[in-house]
Amino acid sequence: MGFDYFPCLGTKMLQLRTCECVFVLSYCYLVLLTVAQVSSPSEVNALLAVKNSLIDPMKHLSNWNKGDPCAFNWTGVSCSDSAGTDGYLHVQALQLMNMNLSGSLAPELGQLSQLKILDFMWNELTGSIPREIGSLSSLKLLLLNGNKLSGSLPDELGYLTKLNRLQVDQNNISGPLPKSFANMSSVRHLHLNNNSISGQIPPELYKLSTLFHLLLDNNNLSGYLPPELSKLPEMQIIQLDNNNFNGSGIPATYGNLSRLAKLSLRNCSLHGAIPDLSSVPNLYYLDLSENNLSGSIPSKLSDSMRTIDLSENHLNGSIPGSFSNLPFLQRLSLENNLLSGSVPTDIWQNMTSTKSARLTIDLRNNSLSSISGALNPPDNVTLSFCLGLEAILFVKVQTQPT
Repeated sequence: MGFDYFPCLGTKMLQLRTCECVFVLSYCYLVLLTVAQVSSPSEVNALLAVKNSLIDPMKHLSNWNKGDPCAFNWTGVSCSDSAGTDGYLHVQALQLMNMNLSGSLAPELGQLSQLKILDFMWNELTGSIPREIGSLSSLKLLLLNGNKLSGSLPDELGYLTKLNRLQVDQNNISGPLPKSFANMSSVRHLHLNNNSISGQIPPELYKLSTLFHLLLDNNNLSGYLPPELSKLPEMQIIQLDNNNFNGSGIPATYGNLSRLAKLSLRNCSLHGAIPDLSSVPNLYYLDLSENNLSGSIPSKLSDSMRTIDLSENHLNGSIPGSFSNLPFLQRLSLENNLLSGSVPTDIWQNMTSTKSARLTIDLRNNSLSSISGALNPPDNVTLSFCLGLEAILFVKVQTQPT
């Protein structure tokens, strides 16, 4: 009995020790995994360089010297959920919007190799955009608008083939628009307005087959309007107001932009005729005012039109009768042209009848000679026009508050 017991006890002790060893090894493995859940050291150094280049009067980044960026949730820093093949967590988003930050953008931003979102919107940053940002091959959003950045747009940004949105509007950017931007094969939004960008719009941008919005208004652009932009199959907004295109015309091929919803070319030194836009079914906003356009107003525009501003040009002929078939029209500005014929009072007859519907029509300073139909606009219509050279008729009827 005793002879058989001890071998059995020894077996049980061996099994117990084996279990203890397995437990210890498992625990050590888990500890090693836990230790590995830290940020890439090179990215930690990059973030510290970013902090050192900024002035942070509101102390938003005060926790950037406490622990690990990913483990301790540094302000504005978002990381991957799990370690990469190198065993480290990586920064995927840096979002420091509207924090009253000044200073400059550190070149070390280019070391955040897996960054997808870089957002410094609405701060007081100065200096230039680091060309090193062009090495961020995973970047999808680059949002730098509303700062005081200067210098030119780096050619290297054209390397960002996964970029969806580039916003550098409302800065002091100068120099040309790089031709390399035509390589941003995933970009949908180019918001570059309210800067001092100069030179020609690169015709090469026609390669941006995913582009939705091209906003370049309020810059110093010159040259001509590239006809090649009509090859952009997804284009919905072209906004180029307040540039100087040296008397060039509006390419007739812009009438092929079947998805176009907004075309705004106000004060661009444009000459020639307004192209036929009858094949643009979703166009709801057309502003070609303050140019030197001539010829007649196109007889057919989209039924979706809400705003038509053709004022301050040299347009002649009559007001198209088709304007009476625009049920959603809210603003029609044709003042300061050479239009003749009658004032068509049926423009407002097919308006939508919602309570919020309003229509403003300004036909002043033309050569209109008569009124077609009864002058009885409804309360939600404001109408301004002149008859003849001397006799001036001003009619303004507005809804009283209810």
